[in-house]
Amino acid sequence: MLFVDDDLLLRDVVAEALELAGFRVTVAGGGAEALRVLRGEGPVDVVFSDVVMPHGVSGVELAQEALALRPGIRVVLASGHPRSQLPPLPGQVAFIAKPYRVAELVDKIADIGAGRA
Repeated sequence: MLFVDDDLLLRDVVAEALELAGFRVTVAGGGAEALRVLRGEGPVDVVFSDVVMPHGVSGVELAQEALALRPGIRVVLASGHPRSQLPPLPGQVAFIAKPYRVAELVDKIADIGAGRA
């Protein structure tokens, strides 16, 4: 799983919780860094990203690129903004509202068919 968030504290806490839940987690601090990971050779079956991120690559753009680069990849996007205020999400992308509980996130990942390490 590739977890992408520009908030360092949140990224560390959620990544650790996901690892404790049995997932193998790679972290990225933004969309550009996440795209470098996705263009690499390592295995990534799920991308979990914030929708709104600085530095030019939003979560929606990341989702579109991930789906193009790795057909079959599953994507979950999160935001604290109401969904009605977000740009349209690609049809294959799941959404979870912030704040979320880790158990909610794990359930959402299971719902989209992703397994644990």
